[in-house]
Amino acid sequence: MAEVSEEKTGPSATIDVEGLKRFIRARKLGNPDDLRAENISFGHSNEVHLVQFEDKSWALRRPPRGPLLPTAHDVLREYRVLAALQDTAVPVPRVYASCDDVSFIGAPFYLMQYMSGKVIRPGLVPSDEPSFADTPGKRRAVSEAMIDLVIALQSVDWRKAGLEGFGRPDGYIERQLRRWTDQLTRTTQLTRPLPVMEKIRDWLGRHMPQSQSATIVHGDFKLDNVMWEVTGESAHVVALFDWEMSTIGDPLADLGWMLTYWSDPTDTELRRGVVSSMEWEAGYYRRDEMSALYEQKSGRPMRDFAFYQVFSLYKLAIILEGSYSRYLSGQADDPLFATYDQRVPNIAQVAWSLCQHS
Repeated sequence: MAEVSEEKTGPSATIDVEGLKRFIRARKLGNPDDLRAENISFGHSNEVHLVQFEDKSWALRRPPRGPLLPTAHDVLREYRVLAALQDTAVPVPRVYASCDDVSFIGAPFYLMQYMSGKVIRPGLVPSDEPSFADTPGKRRAVSEAMIDLVIALQSVDWRKAGLEGFGRPDGYIERQLRRWTDQLTRTTQLTRPLPVMEKIRDWLGRHMPQSQSATIVHGDFKLDNVMWEVTGESAHVVALFDWEMSTIGDPLADLGWMLTYWSDPTDTELRRGVVSSMEWEAGYYRRDEMSALYEQKSGRPMRDFAFYQVFSLYKLAIILEGSYSRYLSGQADDPLFATYDQRVPNIAQVAWSLCQHS
């Protein structure tokens, strides 16, 4: 999750073009004399710049501007996992080079293939662009492809792919709960008491499942981090993006996170208002149908799945409360963060409702 900084961000943020030219020459990646770049990123994640020179169209990914937490927005970590996935069944962009020397553009970065396709996201710029998933058949194809995609990722042998030491597979769930609970404690000292979150914390501690066999975990696996190509009634994944939170851990963590954002016709108005990555329409699988399809195709039992959904909401609320604390302290001026005074308690209420019905 990216943070806002005092420096200019968004489409108008620029990079040091001359520094990038020096890097490309030093690495013998081509002749960058005619190089031009523009920021094509939106929102609060790592910046993405379209870089064009000769006949190449590449994307440059770098952290957002301003002070960051030590492990936040680790683009070189992204590069490592993308490089490991190059020749697997997981659709990712080709990567060309990485750089940890900040003397070139003022930040670490990497260069990858520029991808084009469709993304499903409410309010996507331009806001009047209709979703390509405009028939029940296309929405079914999207639903099934999302399950196939997460299973393809989890089927990669991460040791053979060169990701030994990329994460700590043992005790993943316990560490995650401890980490985010510690973050909650530190953050609420700067914001306000959140007693419902304390009840959720206690529920999670009582219902912690035994972790599944470790796989690659994307960390932000959800519908709007996937790019699509559409042919007739079929929808095919072009690429899975935003790997900055990836690790090795419990595979159900990714499924829980995806279905936290997945809309369902039974959702209350409160849930629809606080977390979603699409508008539910006929053809999309319901949330229980998605988990049943995953269980069928992966062979992993889903009997403890309520924990992963509750934990995903708990984690999301803590992340947003952190952004709210920075807004209150004047470290961030994004007006969206001001709305978290209500959104965070509402997410907590949704999570507590799931606890009570599980």
